[in-house]
Amino acid sequence: MAITNVPAAVGRLRAVLSHPATPPLATAAAGLAGACYLWGTDPHTSGNLLPRCPFNWATGLLCPACGGTRMVYDLMHGDVAAALHDNAALLTVGLPVAVCLSGRWLSEGLRGRRWAPRMSTRGKVAVLSAAVAWTVARNLL
Repeated sequence: MAITNVPAAVGRLRAVLSHPATPPLATAAAGLAGACYLWGTDPHTSGNLLPRCPFNWATGLLCPACGGTRMVYDLMHGDVAAALHDNAALLTVGLPVAVCLSGRWLSEGLRGRRWAPRMSTRGKVAVLSAAVAWTVARNLL
């Protein structure tokens, strides 16, 4: 069977790939695939395909996001206390912010609008300062 209308098919593919909803939907699909793998792979044990934190590998210290994979695994299995132990800051601040930003990105994309969050220099300094403070605190305590 020969494809007779290649330019039209390419045009439709370009339209789908350039739609504002494509990046957030693709990100959600990749996240779902990762969550499916993580569901059956305990990051608390060794011998799995989950990568080690490069900062932790190089320095032996915990980065601001260290424990995030274990936290998500524990949340998916209903163990909120263990998730809080894995990374309290990421659970209480990072996860809600990520959910809100992702939801807004998807919502705008489905409405046909492109959206990218903007942050002032002061906001960037505040986030970086909080990350450094959390890194220092969790490695000292």
